[in-house]
Amino acid sequence: MPLGTTGESVTLNEEEKNAVVDCVVQANAGKLPIVLGLGGNNTQEILWKLEKNKFSGITALLSVSPYYNKPSQVGILAHYTLMAQVSPLPIILYNVPGRTGSNMTAETTLALAHSQPKIIGVKEASGNMEQIMEIIRSKPKDFLVVSGDDGITMPLIAAGANGVISVMANAYPKDFSKMVRWALQSDNKKAADLHYKLLPLVSMLFAEGSPSGIKCALKQMGIMEDHVRLPVVNVSSGLAQKIVGFVKSTK
Repeated sequence: MPLGTTGESVTLNEEEKNAVVDCVVQANAGKLPIVLGLGGNNTQEILWKLEKNKFSGITALLSVSPYYNKPSQVGILAHYTLMAQVSPLPIILYNVPGRTGSNMTAETTLALAHSQPKIIGVKEASGNMEQIMEIIRSKPKDFLVVSGDDGITMPLIAAGANGVISVMANAYPKDFSKMVRWALQSDNKKAADLHYKLLPLVSMLFAEGSPSGIKCALKQMGIMEDHVRLPVVNVSSGLAQKIVGFVKSTK
Protein backbone atom coordinates (compact mmCIF):
# COMPACT_ATOMS: atom_id res chain seq x y z
CA MET A 1 0.00 0.00 0.00
CA PRO A 2 2.44 2.68 -1.18
CA LEU A 3 1.76 6.44 -1.07
CA GLY A 4 -0.50 6.36 1.96
CA THR A 5 -0.38 8.47 5.10
CA THR A 6 2.38 6.40 6.72
CA GLY A 7 4.49 6.89 3.60
CA GLU A 8 4.10 10.67 3.94
CA SER A 9 2.72 10.98 0.42
CA VAL A 10 1.56 14.55 1.02
CA THR A 11 5.18 15.74 1.35
CA LEU A 12 6.52 13.90 -1.70
CA ASN A 13 6.81 15.57 -5.08
CA GLU A 14 5.68 13.78 -8.25
CA GLU A 15 9.17 12.56 -9.13
CA GLU A 16 9.55 11.04 -5.65
CA LYS A 17 6.09 9.45 -5.81
CA ASN A 18 6.94 7.84 -9.14
CA ALA A 19 10.22 6.53 -7.70
CA VAL A 20 8.37 4.99 -4.73
CA VAL A 21 5.84 3.27 -6.98
CA ASP A 22 8.54 1.97 -9.35
CA CYS A 23 10.53 0.59 -6.41
CA VAL A 24 7.52 -1.16 -4.87
CA VAL A 25 6.32 -2.65 -8.17
CA GLN A 26 9.82 -3.93 -8.98
CA ALA A 27 10.41 -5.41 -5.52
CA ASN A 28 6.94 -6.98 -5.43
CA ALA A 29 7.44 -8.64 -8.83
CA GLY A 30 3.76 -9.56 -9.09
CA LYS A 31 3.69 -11.55 -5.85
CA LEU A 32 0.95 -9.55 -4.08
CA PRO A 33 -1.76 -7.08 -5.08
CA ILE A 34 -0.61 -3.46 -4.79
CA VAL A 35 -3.09 -0.80 -3.71
CA LEU A 36 -1.85 2.69 -4.55
CA GLY A 37 -2.81 5.80 -2.61
CA LEU A 38 -4.25 8.43 -4.96
CA GLY A 39 -6.50 11.14 -3.59
CA GLY A 40 -6.74 14.83 -2.87
CA ASN A 41 -8.90 17.88 -2.53
CA ASN A 42 -8.76 18.93 -6.19
CA THR A 43 -11.14 16.72 -8.15
CA GLN A 44 -9.95 17.91 -11.56
CA GLU A 45 -6.32 17.13 -10.74
CA ILE A 46 -7.24 13.61 -9.58
CA LEU A 47 -9.23 13.01 -12.78
CA TRP A 48 -6.24 14.20 -14.82
CA LYS A 49 -3.94 11.76 -12.99
CA LEU A 50 -6.39 8.91 -13.54
CA GLU A 51 -6.47 9.60 -17.28
CA LYS A 52 -2.71 10.21 -17.60
CA ASN A 53 -1.19 7.33 -15.59
CA LYS A 54 -0.85 3.77 -16.85
CA PHE A 55 -0.75 2.24 -13.34
CA SER A 56 1.42 -0.67 -14.49
CA GLY A 57 1.63 -3.32 -11.76
CA ILE A 58 -1.09 -1.68 -9.64
CA THR A 59 -4.21 -3.62 -8.67
CA ALA A 60 -6.45 -0.96 -7.11
CA LEU A 61 -6.48 2.59 -5.76
CA LEU A 62 -7.10 3.87 -2.24
CA SER A 63 -8.54 7.36 -2.44
CA VAL A 64 -8.97 9.59 0.58
CA SER A 65 -12.10 11.70 0.88
CA PRO A 66 -11.32 15.34 -0.10
CA TYR A 67 -9.64 17.17 2.75
CA TYR A 68 -9.50 20.81 3.91
CA ASN A 69 -12.31 21.90 1.55
CA LYS A 70 -14.81 20.20 3.92
CA PRO A 71 -17.21 19.35 1.08
CA SER A 72 -20.85 18.46 1.66
CA GLN A 73 -22.01 14.87 1.22
CA VAL A 74 -23.29 15.88 -2.22
CA GLY A 75 -19.78 17.09 -3.09
CA ILE A 76 -18.12 13.92 -1.80
CA LEU A 77 -20.60 11.80 -3.77
CA ALA A 78 -19.95 13.76 -6.96
CA HIS A 79 -16.14 13.61 -6.45
CA TYR A 80 -16.06 9.82 -6.17
CA THR A 81 -18.67 9.30 -8.90
CA LEU A 82 -16.48 11.14 -11.40
CA MET A 83 -13.44 9.19 -10.23
CA ALA A 84 -15.27 5.89 -10.74
CA GLN A 85 -16.29 6.90 -14.24
CA VAL A 86 -12.71 7.72 -15.25
CA SER A 87 -10.56 5.27 -13.25
CA PRO A 88 -9.05 2.29 -15.08
CA LEU A 89 -8.72 0.48 -11.73
CA PRO A 90 -11.05 -0.46 -8.86
CA ILE A 91 -11.27 2.16 -6.11
CA ILE A 92 -11.33 1.78 -2.33
CA LEU A 93 -12.83 4.78 -0.55
CA TYR A 94 -10.98 6.15 2.47
CA ASN A 95 -12.88 7.92 5.24
CA VAL A 96 -10.61 9.49 7.87
CA PRO A 97 -12.35 12.58 9.28
CA GLY A 98 -9.63 13.14 11.88
CA ARG A 99 -7.32 14.07 9.01
CA THR A 100 -9.68 15.37 6.32
CA GLY A 101 -11.89 17.57 8.50
CA SER A 102 -15.11 16.02 7.21
CA ASN A 103 -16.87 12.70 7.69
CA MET A 104 -18.19 10.62 4.81
CA THR A 105 -21.46 9.30 6.18
CA ALA A 106 -22.73 5.74 5.92
CA GLU A 107 -25.42 6.98 3.53
CA THR A 108 -22.82 8.43 1.15
CA THR A 109 -20.61 5.34 1.30
CA LEU A 110 -23.56 3.06 0.66
CA ALA A 111 -24.84 5.21 -2.21
CA LEU A 112 -21.45 4.86 -3.91
CA ALA A 113 -21.20 1.16 -3.09
CA HIS A 114 -24.56 0.43 -4.70
CA SER A 115 -24.23 2.72 -7.73
CA GLN A 116 -20.58 2.49 -8.82
CA PRO A 117 -19.20 -0.97 -9.72
CA LYS A 118 -15.65 0.41 -9.85
CA ILE A 119 -15.89 1.29 -6.13
CA ILE A 120 -15.15 -2.01 -4.39
CA GLY A 121 -14.68 -1.09 -0.74
CA VAL A 122 -13.99 1.45 1.97
CA LYS A 123 -11.20 1.93 4.46
CA GLU A 124 -13.12 3.24 7.45
CA ALA A 125 -11.14 5.27 9.98
CA SER A 126 -13.93 7.36 11.46
CA GLY A 127 -13.80 5.42 14.73
CA ASN A 128 -17.61 5.51 14.71
CA MET A 129 -18.63 1.91 15.34
CA GLU A 130 -22.33 2.57 14.71
CA GLN A 131 -21.59 4.19 11.35
CA ILE A 132 -19.26 1.39 10.28
CA MET A 133 -21.71 -1.31 11.34
CA GLU A 134 -24.45 0.38 9.32
CA ILE A 135 -22.19 0.17 6.26
CA ILE A 136 -21.53 -3.51 6.97
CA ARG A 137 -25.26 -4.16 7.46
CA SER A 138 -26.43 -2.51 4.25
CA LYS A 139 -23.53 -2.90 1.80
CA PRO A 140 -23.54 -5.02 -1.37
CA LYS A 141 -22.36 -8.57 -0.72
CA ASP A 142 -18.93 -8.19 -2.35
CA PHE A 143 -18.21 -4.66 -1.09
CA LEU A 144 -15.22 -4.66 1.27
CA VAL A 145 -15.26 -2.85 4.61
CA VAL A 146 -11.69 -2.49 5.87
CA SER A 147 -10.63 -1.08 9.22
CA GLY A 148 -8.44 2.00 9.18
CA ASP A 149 -7.92 1.98 12.95
CA ASP A 150 -5.55 -0.63 14.40
CA GLY A 151 -7.10 -0.43 17.86
CA ILE A 152 -10.61 -1.43 16.75
CA THR A 153 -9.73 -3.87 13.97
CA MET A 154 -10.57 -6.99 15.99
CA PRO A 155 -14.05 -5.84 17.10
CA LEU A 156 -14.79 -4.54 13.60
CA ILE A 157 -13.95 -7.92 12.08
CA ALA A 158 -16.20 -9.53 14.68
CA ALA A 159 -18.93 -7.18 13.43
CA GLY A 160 -18.36 -8.27 9.84
CA ALA A 161 -15.47 -6.19 8.48
CA ASN A 162 -13.11 -7.83 6.01
CA GLY A 163 -9.67 -6.78 7.25
CA VAL A 164 -7.43 -3.80 7.86
CA ILE A 165 -5.01 -1.38 6.25
CA SER A 166 -2.69 -1.01 9.19
CA VAL A 167 -0.01 1.28 10.59
CA MET A 168 1.16 -1.08 13.33
CA ALA A 169 1.62 -3.95 10.88
CA ASN A 170 4.65 -2.12 9.49
CA ALA A 171 6.41 -3.06 12.74
CA TYR A 172 4.49 -6.20 13.77
CA PRO A 173 3.34 -7.79 10.50
CA LYS A 174 3.42 -11.37 11.79
CA ASP A 175 1.48 -10.75 14.99
CA PHE A 176 -1.00 -8.35 13.44
CA SER A 177 -1.75 -10.58 10.46
CA LYS A 178 -2.21 -13.54 12.81
CA MET A 179 -4.67 -11.52 14.86
CA VAL A 180 -6.61 -10.58 11.73
CA ARG A 181 -6.69 -14.15 10.41
CA TRP A 182 -7.85 -15.54 13.74
CA ALA A 183 -10.55 -12.86 13.97
CA LEU A 184 -11.73 -13.69 10.44
CA GLN A 185 -11.86 -17.36 11.45
CA SER A 186 -13.88 -16.44 14.59
CA ASP A 187 -11.09 -17.77 16.81
CA ASN A 188 -11.87 -15.00 19.26
CA LYS A 189 -9.66 -16.13 22.15
CA LYS A 190 -6.46 -16.23 20.08
CA ALA A 191 -7.37 -13.00 18.30
CA ALA A 192 -8.11 -11.22 21.58
CA ASP A 193 -4.83 -12.35 23.14
CA LEU A 194 -2.81 -10.74 20.32
CA HIS A 195 -5.12 -7.72 20.18
CA TYR A 196 -4.49 -6.91 23.84
CA LYS A 197 -0.78 -7.66 23.53
CA LEU A 198 -0.43 -4.99 20.83
CA LEU A 199 -3.08 -2.54 22.05
CA PRO A 200 -0.79 -0.47 24.36
CA LEU A 201 1.32 0.50 21.36
CA VAL A 202 -1.64 1.90 19.40
CA SER A 203 -2.04 5.01 21.54
CA MET A 204 1.73 5.56 21.55
CA LEU A 205 1.96 5.46 17.75
CA PHE A 206 -0.58 8.26 17.35
CA ALA A 207 0.01 10.29 20.52
CA GLU A 208 2.15 12.90 18.73
CA GLY A 209 1.08 12.35 15.15
CA SER A 210 1.65 9.71 12.55
CA PRO A 211 3.94 8.44 11.09
CA SER A 212 6.42 9.71 13.70
CA GLY A 213 5.42 7.00 16.17
CA ILE A 214 5.72 4.02 13.86
CA LYS A 215 9.04 5.28 12.48
CA CYS A 216 10.36 5.50 16.03
CA ALA A 217 9.40 1.86 16.58
CA LEU A 218 10.94 0.79 13.27
CA LYS A 219 14.19 2.54 14.16
CA GLN A 220 14.34 0.65 17.45
CA MET A 221 13.85 -2.57 15.49
CA GLY A 222 16.76 -1.71 13.20
CA ILE A 223 14.53 -1.58 10.12
CA MET A 224 14.84 2.08 9.15
CA GLU A 225 15.81 5.52 10.37
CA ASP A 226 13.11 7.74 11.82
CA HIS A 227 13.36 10.53 9.25
CA VAL A 228 10.18 12.57 8.78
CA ARG A 229 9.42 15.68 6.76
CA LEU A 230 8.12 18.97 8.06
CA PRO A 231 5.60 19.87 9.23
CA VAL A 232 5.78 16.39 10.86
CA VAL A 233 8.54 16.09 13.47
CA ASN A 234 10.00 13.22 15.45
CA VAL A 235 8.32 12.12 18.65
CA SER A 236 9.45 13.62 21.94
CA SER A 237 12.11 11.88 24.01
CA GLY A 238 9.52 10.89 26.60
CA LEU A 239 7.26 9.18 24.06
CA ALA A 240 10.26 7.61 22.34
CA GLN A 241 11.27 5.99 25.62
CA LYS A 242 7.80 4.47 25.97
CA ILE A 243 7.84 3.14 22.41
CA VAL A 244 11.35 1.75 22.84
CA GLY A 245 10.27 0.11 26.09
CA PHE A 246 7.33 -1.57 24.40
CA VAL A 247 9.46 -2.84 21.51
CA LYS A 248 12.07 -4.25 23.92
CA SER A 249 9.36 -5.96 25.95
CA THR A 250 8.05 -7.81 22.88
CA LYS A 251 11.38 -9.13 21.62
